[in-house]
Amino acid sequence: MTSPFDLPLQRAHEAALSWIDRFDSTPVAAQASIASLRASLDLPLQDDGLDPVQVVDELIAAAEPGLTVTGGGRFHGWVIGGALPAALAADWLTSVWDQNAAALPASPSAAIVEEVAGAWLMDLLNIPQTASFTFCTGSQVGHVIALAAARHAVLDRVGWDVGVHGLYGAPPIRILTTELRHVSVDRAIRVLGFGSNSVDGIPVDEHGSVRPDALAAALAASDNPVILCLQAGELSTGVYDRFDELIDIAHRHHAWVHIDGAFGLWAAASPTYRHLMAGAEKADSWITDGHKWLNVPYDSGFCFVADPDAHRAAMAFAASYINPQTEARDPRDWNLEFSRRARGFATYAAIRQLGRTGIADLVDRFCHMARQLALGIGDLPGAELLAEPIINQGAVRFLDPRPNATDADHSAFTQKVIANILASGEALFGGVSLNGRHVMRVSVSSWQTTEADVQRTIKAVQEAINNTIASL
Repeated sequence: MTSPFDLPLQRAHEAALSWIDRFDSTPVAAQASIASLRASLDLPLQDDGLDPVQVVDELIAAAEPGLTVTGGGRFHGWVIGGALPAALAADWLTSVWDQNAAALPASPSAAIVEEVAGAWLMDLLNIPQTASFTFCTGSQVGHVIALAAARHAVLDRVGWDVGVHGLYGAPPIRILTTELRHVSVDRAIRVLGFGSNSVDGIPVDEHGSVRPDALAAALAASDNPVILCLQAGELSTGVYDRFDELIDIAHRHHAWVHIDGAFGLWAAASPTYRHLMAGAEKADSWITDGHKWLNVPYDSGFCFVADPDAHRAAMAFAASYINPQTEARDPRDWNLEFSRRARGFATYAAIRQLGRTGIADLVDRFCHMARQLALGIGDLPGAELLAEPIINQGAVRFLDPRPNATDADHSAFTQKVIANILASGEALFGGVSLNGRHVMRVSVSSWQTTEADVQRTIKAVQEAINNTIASL
């Protein structure tokens, strides 16, 4: 007997395999214009429904021209990973199984998979096994959860129950952060009601790391409860803060230490790079993504909190139709979301496919490929390497060859080179501001990136430089 799912899923399966098979031949950057996508997708809302096969076929035809090949080997614009075969297959099953992973009774398998995978993650990332954890959409929500736990803990230390009394009238919390923090930290701070006036940027050294003397001075200057946000892998350069020294300073002043490790936390999984994370295990909370270096499909983030009581106090809730669970960990007590996708299956599958050694090799390969790519581009005539990769991030710019060209000219020329790379379809890079200059960020996060991809990309960049010069 034919199921109504048979043909739509068959079409989707065929289109998915075709998409993957075309990674090497499809332009990496989306080629369709916004106007053409609207013309294809912005259809009148019809009165009558359509055959599901027609819906799937028309969606594929309309959407594919506006897709970027993030899963291939030449996507270097942002820290976006590909999808490992086991993780992608598990993600398909996640959709088919259609579990609500909010609570243990709703899906025991989803809950236990998260329980197991969470323990594996803490082992891989050198986070104390006594910490609590949650699976969330990504680092942005992870920041909100971790800083909510921090808010509860630092106010509780001064006798204020924020869950009961709220923030109105509470002792003001001071938030110290690196000047080079990611904007997601600021948004989490705003969402949690702290306000931008509560934030102080701590000066960094010549490498971009928080200066211990500056942190000590900032902590000594206030008696307010303090949350300190440090960074494992700066967005453009991959710089790490010196956790061992900084966390000790912060804890002497009873500050909560949160580490933004959206991609850089994974250095702890590699014997080659784990020295960058020395002392990070002493922090109070950590966040990272799975859809970056672990190469699971979007959306996948992880938040860890050293104080489970503070974590649970910030997130747990009760309702008359929910019975307390004692037999196993209940995901609802640790997450900001209620109804949610069972995103733990893909993480579980990825870790099982790779194993401890495979994950270490993946981290090492990202860093090696990023270095080869950044140095190779930096050696091209008309290019300048501005940030040699520490891990998987580097930065280059392109120099306007005209006499007396200024930094502003070089920035404009760099933007044109990036645009020409995108137009070629050979690779995808993004621009970013670094020390007042517009530069091209070099990022490697896909397990599919090979030495051949690196050489093909360097050749495409050289052609883009030549084309940009010819257009002057």
